[in-house]
This record gives sequence, C-alpha cells and structure tokens, in this order.
Amino acid sequence: MSLRRLILVIGLVGVVGFLAIQLVPYGRDHTNPPVTGEPTWDSPATRARAVTACFDCHSNQTVWPWYSNIAPMSWLIQHDVDEGRDALNWSTWGGGHGESESAEAVREGNMPPFVYLLAHPSANFSQADKDAFIRGLIATFGRGG
Repeated sequence: MSLRRLILVIGLVGVVGFLAIQLVPYGRDHTNPPVTGEPTWDSPATRARAVTACFDCHSNQTVWPWYSNIAPMSWLIQHDVDEGRDALNWSTWGGGHGESESAEAVREGNMPPFVYLLAHPSANFSQADKDAFIRGLIATFGRGG
C-alpha cells in the first residue's frame, strides 16, 4: 500500500470514528436544574468572582459553550460539571458540604482547575483579585480546611 493511500485510509477511519462517537449520548444532558438557594455572600464582588471562576461547575447556572455539544469534549465537560455539582453546588444552598474549603482550594491553586482556565481566561485572576476572592470566601464561609 502506498503512503498516500495509507494516509487516506487513516484519515477516513479518523473521520468515521469522530462521527461515530457523536452518537454516544453521554455529555448531552445540558440541564440547569432550578436554583433553590444561594449563600449569603459577603459582597457582590465575591459573588461576581465566584460566577466567573466557579459557577460553571459548582452551580445550576452552567453556561454550556458550543463545544460542549461535540464529543469527546462533551464527555469531559459533562463529567466536570457532574463532579463539581456533587462536590459543591452553590445553587442548592444548604451549607456544610465543601464550602469552607473553597478559600483553601483557591489559595493552593487547585481551583479553578488549569484546564478550566485554558478555556476561560477571565477566571485567571490577577493576584490582587485572587487575594480578594479568598478573603471574600473566608468571610462568607469561614476558614475551613
């Protein structure tokens, strides 16, 4: 088989494979359940920073980008949102489940995750904004962690 023909076959298999994975139903549940509560934020600025850096995964107010409809990105995004809402959901506010560790997760650089920052550069706060956000989270939820 010639090199040209091999490249053509590999390309065709790749295209067919890409189209086939679009049939997998996981990653298309782009629902935003109702908001049943929300923390009493210490300030509108803290809430605004949380919306920018956290709400896509940690609330029922997820903004689903266009690429969240295309596998395999749809699978990764759905997984992250499902995990994020399970760990901490500020739209079903009841307290007592992960909130107090929020400031520490931001301080240590664990939140928001690097992959999220790649797709959402506005969540990559300056050090001053990050420090203000951490202070706001501590004021809202306590020191924790």
